[in-house]
Amino acid sequence: MSALKWQGWLVGLVTLAALLVFAPLGLYVWASGGGPTEAAPRPAVEDVRVTGCRIDPASRRVLAAVEATGRAEGRGAYVVTVEFRDSATPDPAGRSAQALVRVPGVAPGATEHAEALGPVWPAGTTPWCGVAAAEFTAAP
Repeated sequence: MSALKWQGWLVGLVTLAALLVFAPLGLYVWASGGGPTEAAPRPAVEDVRVTGCRIDPASRRVLAAVEATGRAEGRGAYVVTVEFRDSATPDPAGRSAQALVRVPGVAPGATEHAEALGPVWPAGTTPWCGVAAAEFTAAP
């Protein structure tokens, strides 16, 4: 056989091997990515807000009123991290006081309330309270 004939056979065998390897891979990628994708759930921070921030006169501790609105996905609970600062703009060099508050049993579309107990606040300053983070856990 001549060298050209061997080269032709070699090209044919390499092409056949490439088809046997890459065709199933291509079909797998095509089949797995063709369906509709489910939208990611919205962040839990969008469901909660601080509705009030006051200093308890007896203990001088900050109290933040937290409101959580239920999701359409079903009943669940929220764990909210409330932040307490001197001003609405965060100080990059300082750390803010934080407190966790749990809002259990929030039904879809319902609004539930809870209070977060913050640190003892110095006299003569007005606190700012806000939501730093929130997590939603669906009820079983």
